[in-house]
Amino acid sequence: MGETSRRRLRVYLAGPEVFFPDAIAQGAEKKRLCAEAGFEGVYPLDNSVDTAGLSPEAIARVISHGNEALMRSADVLVANCTPFRGVSMDAGTAFEIGFMRALGRPVFGYSNVAADYACRVQETPAAAQAAWDAQTRQADVEDFGLAENLMIAIAVLDSAGRFVTRAVPDDRRLSDLEGFRACLVLARAALGIG
Repeated sequence: MGETSRRRLRVYLAGPEVFFPDAIAQGAEKKRLCAEAGFEGVYPLDNSVDTAGLSPEAIARVISHGNEALMRSADVLVANCTPFRGVSMDAGTAFEIGFMRALGRPVFGYSNVAADYACRVQETPAAAQAAWDAQTRQADVEDFGLAENLMIAIAVLDSAGRFVTRAVPDDRRLSDLEGFRACLVLARAALGIG
C-alpha cells in the first residue's frame, strides 16, 4: 500500500496550550507540524461545543466527553508535560496520558524544563513562582465550579456520581482520611455492598 493511499495516523495534541491567549494559533502550528511529519493533528479545541443554556458543569461535561471522543479517534498522543501552574504538568494533560495508555495507544511526552521532578519540587516557592513565564501567568483559568481540572472531575463524576471535597486544617490536609472514608461509603452503595 503506497504512502498516499494510507490513512494518516491521528495524533492527539495534549497540553496546557488550550489555556493560552493564543490557543487557536498554538493548535494550528502544532497541527501544521504534524502534517509536515505525515500525521493528522487533533487538537482539543477542534471540538465545536454548543454551550447555550448549559450550566457550568454541563459545559465541562460536553468538553470532557468531546476530548475523550477525540482521543478515541487518535492513534497516538503527544503531550506537552512542561510544568504548568506549579512543579508538575497540567492536570488535564496527565489525565489524557492515562486515558490513552488505558486505550493501549503510544504516548510521547516532552517538557521545556530540563530540571527533573525532584529538583523542581525542592525549589523554593519563590523560585518556582519566578520560573513561570509571562505566557503561563496570562493563561486562562477554567472555571466550571468543579473540584479539579474538568477532565479529571468529569471522569470522577461520570463514574461515581460525586467528587468528595472537604475543608481540612492545613496541618492535616495530606493525612486526613474523612474524604477517603466518604468515598468508601459511596463505593459500597454504588457496588451494592450491604
